[in-house]
Amino acid sequence: MLLRIQTAEQGTKRIDISEKESTAMLYEKSIQAFQLQTPKSYQLYRKRDMTQSIRPSASTTVRAEGLSHGDMLFLFTNAKSSADAGDLRCYSKAGPVNGGLVPDEARPPPPEPPAVSKPSVVEDEVDRLLSEQDGSIQRPRNEQFCRHNKFHKCVHCIPLDPWDETYLKERDPPVKFLSFHSYTRKLKSGVDKGKFVFLEDINCKITPGCTDHPPWPNGICTKCQPNAVTLSRQTYRHVDYVAFQNPSIVQTFLDFWRKTGFQRVAYMYGRYEPHLDVPLGIKAVVYSLYEPPQSCSANSIELLEDPREDIVQQLASSLGLSRVGWIFSDLLPEDTTLGTVKHLRGPHSYFLSAEETITAAFLQTKHPNPCKLAKSGNFGSKFVTVCATGDSTNQIHFEAYQISNQGMALVRDDCLVPTHDCSELGYIRESSSDQYVPDVFYKFKDEFGNERTQLGRPLPIEYLLIDLPAGFPLEEVCFFHKHGKQPFPACNREMIGEAQDFPAMCKYFHQFGDDEFYKAICDFQLLIALACLDVYPLLSHMEPLIRGIAAQDKDSVDAWSRGEHWQTVHQLMDAHGSEPMMGAVDGLETGGGGGGGWACNHCTFHNPASNQSCEMCGLPRNG
Repeated sequence: MLLRIQTAEQGTKRIDISEKESTAMLYEKSIQAFQLQTPKSYQLYRKRDMTQSIRPSASTTVRAEGLSHGDMLFLFTNAKSSADAGDLRCYSKAGPVNGGLVPDEARPPPPEPPAVSKPSVVEDEVDRLLSEQDGSIQRPRNEQFCRHNKFHKCVHCIPLDPWDETYLKERDPPVKFLSFHSYTRKLKSGVDKGKFVFLEDINCKITPGCTDHPPWPNGICTKCQPNAVTLSRQTYRHVDYVAFQNPSIVQTFLDFWRKTGFQRVAYMYGRYEPHLDVPLGIKAVVYSLYEPPQSCSANSIELLEDPREDIVQQLASSLGLSRVGWIFSDLLPEDTTLGTVKHLRGPHSYFLSAEETITAAFLQTKHPNPCKLAKSGNFGSKFVTVCATGDSTNQIHFEAYQISNQGMALVRDDCLVPTHDCSELGYIRESSSDQYVPDVFYKFKDEFGNERTQLGRPLPIEYLLIDLPAGFPLEEVCFFHKHGKQPFPACNREMIGEAQDFPAMCKYFHQFGDDEFYKAICDFQLLIALACLDVYPLLSHMEPLIRGIAAQDKDSVDAWSRGEHWQTVHQLMDAHGSEPMMGAVDGLETGGGGGGGWACNHCTFHNPASNQSCEMCGLPRNG
């Protein structure tokens, strides 16, 4: 019969052996086939995962081992085991050691397959908190139907599971998606109590390392070929609500559009907290925004390389904050006298364009969600997307979304691209010599009510979207102190004359008295400017200040202000005096190398400095 022997180093070779020959002879022929010159310990296995080993024995035949013609065996070598290396010498061509074969009982057992260690997963604090909660939905005693005392329960008052569909539908407003922890509790609610539950993202790439054929595009097999994907509605979401601490957070963000008419992007920094309105829910609480460097216009935004990204991340982490999402504007004015905007997004057009969806999915893959039930240690993402646009009443409102795990996988494996002429449609790439792309299908109902399956070329983007509410609390909460004075300029707004330079810092601090340092310093934009200050580097000396702000300890913040580092900066500010900002001329007109801008004399719309006529009313600049 023919047996196939495969090793990781030399590939696959064939061995001709009789059914009546011993397994010791099988080992000897393996030496000859692979030309093993130096003695090494080795072992033959039936499975690639090093299970079902075949031991060398002079009394056991190949037929007794259950081997048949064409079987594949796997050879693993290990040069570190001297005991097994001695076994190898027992079956060399020179003959048995000491004139005879070593009996099976005296031979050490074959090496055990290496244990696969699970990755050490550190979950987010909100996940650890929710995992300790019971999650059951408590119901009061029904006075009409309950016929028992207060120490008992019946079907009318027994607690419900957090994934109970009837309860979620009866909420006002109804809850369309399960929370992620409710979803995992549902998976673990069976008889096995979740013993065999694991979560794994879909894979759209060829599995590497297959040796049964040449690499793609010259070969592919069912073992390494990714499965076709059929898009389905995701029944859960990782975040159930987006809450801004106060309206001033987004008002500062929207001021850029009000001044220029250009769209804007910002990263949202905050924390994940339990959301009490959804069973075992999570909400993303936004404390502040950071606007990265970007090239923006009235209908496009391009993110640029950010040299201060590491500093911002370090500063936010020291404050106990993390990047929870991103926000972008899509606003067009309808009536400037009434302050209304056009209603652009909705069922009549689209909710997110294909380019926005791909960008959101890309950012979600950069911020994975740690999960102990996932083999890789990560599953999905808590990163959210918020769009500031006009609603049906032509007022500015905020829509929040997440991209499904299937959408993240398509973007991660570079399978999804936008279309040129239709914003609401994406397109699944076709396989090429450089990349194999599996088929992606989606289901829909035709005009006769029949469910049909369609290839995703093109693909409606709404199959990948998960919507979630966004809003503001009834009572404003301010982690960064709200002082009611002129705020410090936001980051990267030099194009409209709002620079975070030393003169701007002097102008800002001159609004406050000596006893109002805590009010002045509690500003995320100011802390970023201080960390990047060129006049006197403060980043390495700001740790006590950051700890005090994170703990909202006014005494420790005031104590830091009396230290030598801040006193040096304070003296530099006093020496600078209350001089106007360097390069400022009048209004938005700026000198130097800044971009600047000008306000229209007719409609007050702020235009770029390069324009000679108003983008809003069309009248000339000096007319």
